[in-house]
Amino acid sequence: MSNSTSFFFCGIGGSGMLPLASILRARGARVAGSDRSLDAGRLGSKFDYLRSLGIPLFPQDGSGLAEGMTLVTSAAVEATIPDVVRAAEIELDRVTRPQLLAQLLNAAQRSVAVGGTSGKSTVTGMIGWILHACHRQPTVMNGAVMKNFVSPSSPFSSALVGDPELFVSEVDESDGSISLYRPSVAVLTNVSLDHHSMDELRSLFGAFLSRAGKAVLNLDDPETRAMASILRDPAGYGFDSPGAAFSGRDLQLGPNDCAFTVEANGDSARVELQVPGRHNASNALAAIAASVSLGVALPDAAAALGRFEGLKRRLEIVGSSNGVTLIDDFAHNPDKIAASLDTLAAHPGRLLVMFQPHGFGPLAKMGDELAATFAHGLRCGDRLYVPDPVYHGGTVDKARGSSWFAEAICALGGDALHVPDRAAIGDALIADAATGDRIVIMGARDDTLSEFAADLLARL
Repeated sequence: MSNSTSFFFCGIGGSGMLPLASILRARGARVAGSDRSLDAGRLGSKFDYLRSLGIPLFPQDGSGLAEGMTLVTSAAVEATIPDVVRAAEIELDRVTRPQLLAQLLNAAQRSVAVGGTSGKSTVTGMIGWILHACHRQPTVMNGAVMKNFVSPSSPFSSALVGDPELFVSEVDESDGSISLYRPSVAVLTNVSLDHHSMDELRSLFGAFLSRAGKAVLNLDDPETRAMASILRDPAGYGFDSPGAAFSGRDLQLGPNDCAFTVEANGDSARVELQVPGRHNASNALAAIAASVSLGVALPDAAAALGRFEGLKRRLEIVGSSNGVTLIDDFAHNPDKIAASLDTLAAHPGRLLVMFQPHGFGPLAKMGDELAATFAHGLRCGDRLYVPDPVYHGGTVDKARGSSWFAEAICALGGDALHVPDRAAIGDALIADAATGDRIVIMGARDDTLSEFAADLLARL
């Protein structure tokens, strides 16, 4: 690990930055930070939590930086941000978030890195909970809040601080940083179009698996299954794959839960999850396979998952009022959206969905696939509202915006309406909702979506 004991996080409120900052602070490092959302007066409770950890916060104007610090940034931060400019002026060391995370993970005696297009955060949370419930005291770095570890004093529990020699983390391929990790156990949930071309993804994920001591693969996913042939003794899992070392059967799907039997090494156990959907059953198989690879007994892993409460913003039921249920969901790429819509559409109740695209770039790269996913996944009578995409500044091609996106969905036979202003969509959802309906707030890269969902529930 870096020899530095003083870190300044530029963008400390980010989903990948906050947990890493909290882990370092708990280990005794001096940590400070800045964030543009703090400067704009947004997400006050998140920054109050960081302060409660003993992390001082500063405007993002370079004023918080001092000699002896190491500046931590995202991999693609703009060079013109005042913190970055100031760090260069006083010649501070600089490290990216994934570089720092890789140092922690690679230094651990035993580590699990969870990769894939979809399901990373949930699988990471499941593994972390299994190890914690089985008294293994893991350190867990997640990109989402893990409900099992939430308390009044820790409302943003996307990290769990435990034994530094047992480290569990989700790892990201979007910026290519997945090449930095050398885990004891590498989990690959699936491979589909997201941040890179399919050829680039195959190369990144294949190299990731080859560096691990043990590879855990989803054999139900064709792209992931194809990688099994190039690996030595992988641990495959799946429901539809006869050769899987961890095999799921007798899957039962409920509106808010699911259950199945897992078989491995001549043993079997029943898993009863408090989260819904076939995709979560697959996530549970991945978590069990990884945990058993670390020495947890199969029955113990299965029993622990029965007490797994899920993650914030993963088909999270915010509440119900006047017969209408409000759901908050992180889905933002074709795989995640398809899984969410499949789970929701399998049970009665009209869907009133607001999907906020997570940027102009994603619409340019995978807008056609996103449009097809909504056109095919929503049922007759369901309604989709699309506000303008998330935009945090900088230069970006805006040729494909939400107006284009809604028209693309309608051209494929779907029903979508572009309403630029999110507040106007909120008014429409409240006016339209009737008993038995489910309002779904869907999107990523914008923490205010959860506040929007909570406000809608209060208005209901």
